[in-house]
Amino acid sequence: MKDVFLNAAIEEAKKGLSEGGIPIGSVLVIDGKIIGRGHNRRVQKESAILHAEMDCIENAGRLTAKDYQRAVLYSTLSPCDMCSGTALLYKIPKIVIGENITYKGPEDYVRSCGVELEIVNDPECIKLMEDFIKNNPKLWKEDIGV
Repeated sequence: MKDVFLNAAIEEAKKGLSEGGIPIGSVLVIDGKIIGRGHNRRVQKESAILHAEMDCIENAGRLTAKDYQRAVLYSTLSPCDMCSGTALLYKIPKIVIGENITYKGPEDYVRSCGVELEIVNDPECIKLMEDFIKNNPKLWKEDIGV
């Protein structure tokens, strides 16, 4: 049975795709409760930084350092340098990654900073990204800075 929080991140990814964006979703969980949700909205908002994790953390609102330090960040895709850096800045201790087959962020560095990473490699997450990359290679390369 798939994790309820990863499922919520997948729903966010699907929402982003339905809006014409990139299918990456994220949720921030504290004490077993989703307190922030987001999806990649770079296309929809003409944004340089609204990756799913950034959108999620922004939507969670202003939190205390202690809140972040007991949070778990879920993302359907391995977080990039920018999103990983945000998790490190706020000392989020655990990130659950839906998949890192189609893209792998700075996971070794994030681990070296003491963050626990759980890599799921969920087939649905992989298929969402494989299909998107195949059908939208130019947009995908733009999103990852290539």
